Formats: sequence, structure tokens, C-alpha cells
Amino acid sequence: MHTQRMAVSVSVLALLTLAACGTEPGSGSGGDGGDGSDTVQSDVPVTGVAWSVDSMTVGGKTTEAPEGSRLEFDPKGRAKAGFGCNQIGADARVEGDRITFAKPVSTQVACDEKSEKFEKAALAAMDGELTAKLSGEKLTLTTGGGDTFALSEEKPAALAGTRWAVTTLLSGETATSVPADLPKERVPHLTFGEDGTVHGNSGCNSFHGKAEVKGSTITFGPPAGTRKMCPEVEMATERAVLAALDGPATYTIKGSTLTVTSKDGKGVGATATPATATATPETTEGTPPTEGTQTTEGTQEHG
Repeated sequence: MHTQRMAVSVSVLALLTLAACGTEPGSGSGGDGGDGSDTVQSDVPVTGVAWSVDSMTVGGKTTEAPEGSRLEFDPKGRAKAGFGCNQIGADARVEGDRITFAKPVSTQVACDEKSEKFEKAALAAMDGELTAKLSGEKLTLTTGGGDTFALSEEKPAALAGTRWAVTTLLSGETATSVPADLPKERVPHLTFGEDGTVHGNSGCNSFHGKAEVKGSTITFGPPAGTRKMCPEVEMATERAVLAALDGPATYTIKGSTLTVTSKDGKGVGATATPATATATPETTEGTPPTEGTQTTEGTQEHG
């Protein structure tokens, strides 16, 4: 069950690499084309912008998009999308006001009925040529048959003070979704403080540590935290998260998506979630959380 949910096809991995095109934190606005040979020219500046998908109209019927639905085009002719469940990738050629998609590929995570229905319709629309029309911060994509996507430019979330839910684990060119069936309290997440700290949960244990931000680099200090044992799928997730939060790492924010990548290619992709009035997890100064110490599922900690 766990391995099936984490499985991602090779073609998807190639398309869904989450390393951002630039190193400047925040969201670029539009694309000016430039003179680079592999930079897409477009009369409608859709590249380099995080687009929030608002709704889709099929056969005259408009359906609101699932929460968190997004679509993004990079300047090298690739698109990535998510409609509340799976990660989707496709080659996407932008010429003038036309966007031509190659057949999209997707991860295979089980979805709720609403998301699955919307995703199926969106995938069908993303297989061919669409016309783009930009009006201020609103973008409309229209299929040859007259169906439309309504999108809005997504403003970049603030790094500090935002609760970032980790959704993707990165290792070089490989991107793997965080298991969908982790217990709610163990879904990995990060919150950065204005005082150069970070705290959260790495998949099993809570942790806190130093996180000094300079430009597009975050330098993580050794974390301290609880030292509980959890099932292997949760421990594997924790090891991957902690590997990304080790020493200096680059970060980018596009809309509500944060990508953190360490020098050795380990990284995480995370999504901004509504702030909650929760206190910083209680931890004690000591060694990083590991699976080497057996404890109960309670709040026991080790220094």
C-alpha cells in the first residue's frame, strides 16, 4: 500500500523536477523572453508565474477547482500542475497566445471523488492547443472546443511565519510524493521564525533549530527534538526531510510553493497552509531525532 502510493513513473519524475529556474526568493511576474536559445517567446507572459486555478468550464457548466489547484509554465517549455491530488507534468510550447501541451503524465495517488472528477476533465483539456488571454492578474485558457480554465496570479507567501506542509521529497532529479496516509499529526511541516529559527515535524518527531536566511540561502543548524520510534514509512519520510534541512540550502517561493534544496541535491517541496494558533513544539537541546532510541508514542524526550 505505502510503496504503491509513493510510486512515480520515470517520465513523471523527469517532468516534475521541482528545482526552480531562478535563485531569487519569491515569485517572478511574467516572462520577457530574453535572447536565450531555449527561452520561450510569448505575447502573453504566462511563464515564470505561479497560477492558481480558480475554476473550469466544460460544456457551459462551471466547476470550482479543488483547493490548492495550481498550474505553472517554465521558460524551457515544461508545465507542472496539481488539481488537489496528483502531480501532473507535460511539455508545453508557448507561442504567441497559443499553448500546445503534449500528452500529460501524472502520479497515481488515490483522490477524493470531487478532485478526481476535476482532475480527469483538466487532463483531457491539457492534451492539445489552448488559447491564452491575460487580463491584469487573471488568465483564461480556452480549448479548441470552447472549454475554459480560469486562473489567477498567485502572490508569493512569506517564508517566515507561514506553516509549510511538506508534500514532495527531492533527491537529485527524482521527486517523490510524501505518503498520503501518514497520520495527520505526523505530516511533515516547517515554520520559520523572524529570529532565524525553524520548528515543525519531520514525519515522526517534532524538532526545532537554527535557520539563518541570507538572500536565497538558508543555513540550517543541527536540529534538536523528540526521539520517538514510528513505523518505517514515517521514519523514511523523516530521514528524507532531515537530509534536506542540513547545512546550507537554496530556496525559492513561487506562489504558495516553497522549494528547499541542499548542496547534495536533497530537498523538499512544501505548500503554504493556513496558520494555526499552535505553540512551538516542546523539545530539548540535544542530538537530532533518530530511530536509535525506543520510546513510547507519548511526549517523552531525550536531551
